[in-house]
Amino acid sequence: MAATRTILITGGAGFIGSHLVRLFVHKYPHYHIVNLDALTYAGNLANLQDIEQAPNYTFVKGDIRDQEYMQVLFNRYGFDGVIHLAAESHVDRSITNPLAFVETNVLGTVNLLNVARQTWKDDFSGKRFYHVSTDEVYGSLGEEGLFTEETPYDPRSPYSASKASSDHFVRAWYHTYGLPVVLSNCSNNYGPYQFPEKLIPLMINNIRENKPLPVYGDGKYTRDWLWVKDHAGAIDQVFHKGKDGETYNIGGNNEWKNIDLVQKLCDILDELLGHAAGTSRQLITFVKDRPGHDRRYAIDASKIRRELGWEPSIKFEEGFRQTAQWYLDNPGWLQQVISGDYQDYYKQQYD
Repeated sequence: MAATRTILITGGAGFIGSHLVRLFVHKYPHYHIVNLDALTYAGNLANLQDIEQAPNYTFVKGDIRDQEYMQVLFNRYGFDGVIHLAAESHVDRSITNPLAFVETNVLGTVNLLNVARQTWKDDFSGKRFYHVSTDEVYGSLGEEGLFTEETPYDPRSPYSASKASSDHFVRAWYHTYGLPVVLSNCSNNYGPYQFPEKLIPLMINNIRENKPLPVYGDGKYTRDWLWVKDHAGAIDQVFHKGKDGETYNIGGNNEWKNIDLVQKLCDILDELLGHAAGTSRQLITFVKDRPGHDRRYAIDASKIRRELGWEPSIKFEEGFRQTAQWYLDNPGWLQQVISGDYQDYYKQQYD
């Protein structure tokens, strides 16, 4: 059966992207899903081994910064939808090398916008450009309040500034050229296949190896945590049902101070590993705060619930427990990522 739609998912070998690719490949067998990823440090094709032979799935190695190659891909596959997740996303890395974030998150996004507009210029009907962003563009909250879709932008790090800029360009292409776009801004994701420099897998792995658990500052920085499979489900809803030009905030209704989250993970891991209660908490080590550290993020997700019928499906403790168990059950995946050996997978499979 011929594909009824051909969807480009950028960054589909990354953490969130791989969950989204898997969801779309299974849920929409009549779609052709093309996964574009540059396979930099966080892109890992081993995340998708279970679907790599699916008849409606194609992987392409490429860089969104290369506009000429993006045009080649659009011409070759005739995409009628783009879900754009490819981005540099780690705040600490953005502080060290901000230009890399400008090049990928800003210039790469503009390349995709230009190519989509030029390719679809004769007919926007049935087309959609979906830009996936972050709640960090809104800046920092005090003890009260939530980010809504109308919250003014106030980015505080090179990462969030680059994402804020890309959001503005996406909206500009909608207003100036009529490109059919939707956007979403999500809270912190967690779950299987997350690169282990991020907080939750870092803590799980360090507990497993009896290493110190570094916590920034006083540990009272607060984040809203979203189960990654719930985020993939929300993206599905926004892509298919969202209104052109609209933004949808996606959150987990699940606020945690960093220190409380780390302590909860310690308790869960002690139970799963058969340690005496309180053992892992002794590994907690407070370290020097990072520059421009936002105090609190929290999402008001009432719009997507009201208009599209989406809401989180998993309770926080169940999600944290499932996540911890997955990393304990998959030490080989974790070790490959930590050692860098996962980057050989592409060569073995595709070269």
